[in-house]
Amino acid sequence: MIEIEKLSASYDDKKFIKFPDWQLSQGETCLMLGPSGSGKSTLLHLLSGILQPKSGSVKIANTQLFDLTPAKRDKFRGKNIGLIFQKAHLIDSLSVKDNMLMAQYFAGEKKDLARVKEVLAELHIGDKLSAKTFQLSQGEAQRLSIARAMLNEPSVILADEPTSSLDDENCEAVYHILETQAKKYNATLLISTHDQRLKDKIPLHLKLQKQ
Repeated sequence: MIEIEKLSASYDDKKFIKFPDWQLSQGETCLMLGPSGSGKSTLLHLLSGILQPKSGSVKIANTQLFDLTPAKRDKFRGKNIGLIFQKAHLIDSLSVKDNMLMAQYFAGEKKDLARVKEVLAELHIGDKLSAKTFQLSQGEAQRLSIARAMLNEPSVILADEPTSSLDDENCEAVYHILETQAKKYNATLLISTHDQRLKDKIPLHLKLQKQ
């Protein structure tokens, strides 16, 4: 689950962004909508613990995120939060396998190659295990970023514009994967997007206003 209360953020103590109190129950899926400048990416960074709030609280999976030390917050993120971005943010010098194993390492999990192979196979890129990431197509790279996010069976999945750069076929495929994986792990799924193609698929919306 996700719950925010009296949450705000600031940049250089000049621009303040305030967010409405809001919660999303475990297993629910929601679209976050809003114009540029409304704080969609900022809220995702707050929910993932990457950005420190100016005020307020963020509760993820029944844990007050900012009551944790930075080190414990990093480990909590790796184990409980799956992050998916428009750009895959893969390490091109490493293989698909090693990109996946790094996600286990940063979460403090033991190396589990069998689990890596299982998730890659679920997303139909099991044959890419030894490939370097620069050898992947755009659709395969996005599947890999989703596989990496799912690896540690997160309770919350945060996706920032995961389909906006994809054609219709890959958009449909990526959304289907996100939906299927979220249901498999009973994960709470929040997708920030401008993509009109997703708006009719997901009826629950969080709408932010430009500030």
